[in-house]
Amino acid sequence: MVAVATASAMAMGLAGVGASAATADTVIGTIPVGNAPDGVAVSPSGSRAYVANSSDGTVSVIDTATNALVATVGVGNNPRGLAVNPAGSRVYVANASDNTVSVIDTAVNTAVDTVAVGITPVAVAVSPLGSRVYVTDRADGTVSVIDTATNAVVDTIAVGNGPRGVAVNPLGSRVYVTNRMDGTVSVIDTFANAVVDTIGVGNNPDGVAVSPFGFRVYVANRIDGTVSVIDTFTNTVIDTVAVGSTPSGVAVTPDGSRVYVTVVNADIVSVIDTFTNTTAETIPVGDGPRGVAVRPDGSRVYATIGGDGEVSVIAVEKCPGSLCFGAGSLAGAGSSASGGSSDTGSLTGVGSLAGGGATGSTGS
Repeated sequence: MVAVATASAMAMGLAGVGASAATADTVIGTIPVGNAPDGVAVSPSGSRAYVANSSDGTVSVIDTATNALVATVGVGNNPRGLAVNPAGSRVYVANASDNTVSVIDTAVNTAVDTVAVGITPVAVAVSPLGSRVYVTDRADGTVSVIDTATNAVVDTIAVGNGPRGVAVNPLGSRVYVTNRMDGTVSVIDTFANAVVDTIGVGNNPDGVAVSPFGFRVYVANRIDGTVSVIDTFTNTVIDTVAVGSTPSGVAVTPDGSRVYVTVVNADIVSVIDTFTNTTAETIPVGDGPRGVAVRPDGSRVYATIGGDGEVSVIAVEKCPGSLCFGAGSLAGAGSSASGGSSDTGSLTGVGSLAGGGATGSTGS
């Protein structure tokens, strides 16, 4: 009887039957930060979260163990997007009104350099090796490429009209840029620093994130209320997921089983099941959520709440035991959003089938 019951449970898990019944992710706290927080990024160790406060000209530094604000760093005017380098030693902040990028030394929580870029920089992504930083210059229709060894712009790449979000694939060979006015995504070859493809997505694309294997790219389409799912082998949209009115930020869990999307006008974070490409749940948050980031172990999600001047901390539901039903996986990491299982695919998670999970940046 036990064997029969186990086999039955396994069949249900593989079919993904339990997704709708999984315990919802939960907001476990809110952290006051500066005014109009926008972009958010988590350090590779997961010990710090960095928040760009667009109305203050500051970056808030959060200790993720205590959910407490531990420092406030002055940067440029109207900071929007930001990203942490792989070593966790530097944070790069796009200052939209100054046309600069501030470089923060995380050891001392101080801006140690300022790099002039294009007009109205809004989003930032760092290459996997940390040698390059890519910045979307919204008013120029370009991407500035910064050499992190010299903190100087070494190239400028023409993309579409009104570039916003930017994300780099895990190999560092491709950069994906959302062009808000064109309804497209530019695909940049980082070896040539040239656009090699342009993908039509939804209306007014904003945030973008790449899966950990690099097989999928997720793009939030603000006016359509959808997320486009791109197959990176063919550079085509293979699915469109309804998430709610005015989606903005996008982040993928480390195992690729869930995509978290901030939905500005609905005051929610929508959670996409990447195995089925459907909205598995919605999490109520505060007024006007914007940026979103996932801790590297997959246990927490951080969403900036622009209207409330705070960050919502979401606890990601994990499996209570070794058998999980929510994401259609066995011995994996959680019925919803997973929590740090290995990216090896097969039955340990839906990463290999869904295309994995990684970080991205929203132009907000």
